[in-house]
Amino acid sequence: MAATAGLSACAPAPVAEDAAFAPTYKGIETILLDGDLVNFRVAMTGARAEGDVDAYARCAAAQYALIRGFGFARHVRTTVAQTGEMWRGDAVYTISAALPRGLKTIDAEVTVRDCGAQGIPTV
Repeated sequence: MAATAGLSACAPAPVAEDAAFAPTYKGIETILLDGDLVNFRVAMTGARAEGDVDAYARCAAAQYALIRGFGFARHVRTTVAQTGEMWRGDAVYTISAALPRGLKTIDAEVTVRDCGAQGIPTV
């Protein structure tokens, strides 16, 4: 039992994941590709991983869908690159009035509300 107690004493103390998360959102570029196909280019610093950049692009897509009078978006693809402190995302979504087919669909209104609650800016 003493050996186990010694090992647990060496375990790192739990750290709150969001304690050091202080992103700076550098902007969103929106490019209409064709009808309902839209490209979103985002940039930020302070991302923890690709998922933070992906979330920023998703928030942009959701707000854009609402601005255009649509209620839904479907994720097509996202690429993320990091250069030093700067993270860049290049995402493509389709926007639509009805729930599109596919697995990676988002309800624009719900997503924009969630983005606001998380402090992620939209278009």
